[in-house]
Amino acid sequence: MTGTGSEAWHEDEPHRADVAARLNWLRAGILGANDGIVSVAAIVVGVAGATAGTGAVLTAGVAALVGGAVSMALGEYVSVSSQRDSQRALIAKERAELAEQPEEELAELTALYEQKGLTADTARRVAEELTGQDVLAAHLSAELNIDENEIVSPWHAAFASAVSFAIGAVLPLVGILLPPAAWRVPVTFVVVLVALAVTGALGARIGGGSKRRAGLRVVIGGALALAFTFLVGRLLGASGVA
Repeated sequence: MTGTGSEAWHEDEPHRADVAARLNWLRAGILGANDGIVSVAAIVVGVAGATAGTGAVLTAGVAALVGGAVSMALGEYVSVSSQRDSQRALIAKERAELAEQPEEELAELTALYEQKGLTADTARRVAEELTGQDVLAAHLSAELNIDENEIVSPWHAAFASAVSFAIGAVLPLVGILLPPAAWRVPVTFVVVLVALAVTGALGARIGGGSKRRAGLRVVIGGALALAFTFLVGRLLGASGVA
């Protein structure tokens, strides 16, 4: 550590209040891209196993991209809307409690800081100082770990989810449509597995886990998904069903 007071942070450590939220959004984006890669790749490889027709593969791939992106956006919107409503209800409840029983709330805040290891006198002093600055923010942070200014947006979540899915889905579409028919499936396998290895490693880096283990995990899962769908497509194509 260098410096004193507010300058005493480690330069390589994040201390912003919204770091956790930003990491969660980034992690969600990577997971959305993974979903787009695997789900669309599995569909186009399955169709390619049944027919060599470019039109059928393109139709299935675009339909999977659009349908998947819309589905991801809707799911994220509903989920985050529920989270936002819950946060707003908790904030309203806390604001009402502070207005109706301020002394009890101050005692509660003091007790929370005592539980964190502060002495009774220090905890009381900290609680009083924070109350004097912004009483609602102090209680939301200590009691509920909520920041009133960082309420989640369902629209942002829906947009981010749809975009990340679509970006991931483009990769297998390019891999299956650009090469000659005989090379479509092998090229798509390579493109998808490389992309999954990268996203798996990025996810592990964000979470602080093993990049090799995470990358290997998603690569194996993606390879199995592609192999099974290709086999199903080939069997259906050979049987004359498709």
